[in-house]
Amino acid sequence: MHPVLPSTLEEAQAVIARQQQELAQLQGAHEAWMRAVAHDLRAPLRHVLSFAPLLREAVEELAAAAPQAADAVADAREFTTTMEQSARKMSAMLDGMAQVSHAARAPLALGLIDWGVVARHAAQRWQATHPQVQWTLPEAPVPVMADAAALQALTEAVLHNAVKFSARQAQPVVRLSAQPLDDGWWRLQVQDQGVGFDRQRAQHLGELFQRMHRDAEFPGVGCGLALVQTVAQRHGARVAIEAQPQAGCTVCIDWPGAL
Repeated sequence: MHPVLPSTLEEAQAVIARQQQELAQLQGAHEAWMRAVAHDLRAPLRHVLSFAPLLREAVEELAAAAPQAADAVADAREFTTTMEQSARKMSAMLDGMAQVSHAARAPLALGLIDWGVVARHAAQRWQATHPQVQWTLPEAPVPVMADAAALQALTEAVLHNAVKFSARQAQPVVRLSAQPLDDGWWRLQVQDQGVGFDRQRAQHLGELFQRMHRDAEFPGVGCGLALVQTVAQRHGARVAIEAQPQAGCTVCIDWPGAL
């Protein structure tokens, strides 16, 4: 059965108003759920983290009082360490979820921003803590239409991944560039020479908590590219990622420029 289309302007306006109200309700419910997950779960998580050292002390007291229970004590130490590591990872996941949620709903104050300046400032901050990284940065202005804070967060997230996954290189190099496209758009690129990944296994890359590497290889919770995708989509930008195992990664973002 086909839906009945509105036959007058007033009916169409009423349908649009009703749909907008339903959308607002869904968005409100989603934001409330995100707040509950990102904030209300922190209290029990803090309890786990605060009791972990006490549990470790109790295990050591047991070890001193019952030397014959060495195997049980060793297991208890391992279990306590795993519990604490998992709780800390969950805390980091909640932090990442909160950042992505903020990026998805924070008001945007759009203006003409020079991405070249944003990129240089971000690279300087990384250079202070990772002096071994060599940077290639855009020299000419790169005027894009963006919210300044959102563009900075996106750039920081991309550079964070580039630096992290290049850590095994003796002299890591991160190249940032920009190419003008048609209609005032720009192609922003961040290229590294890090470990890369198998692109065929990356169907869900950019979704929350999706990672291409194990925790033992590189720390992280899989929120950086989710933030990048969220910010880009809100600005009408498009993200593409190319990578090969042991051959680095290139993040390309086609971004609207001046109208």
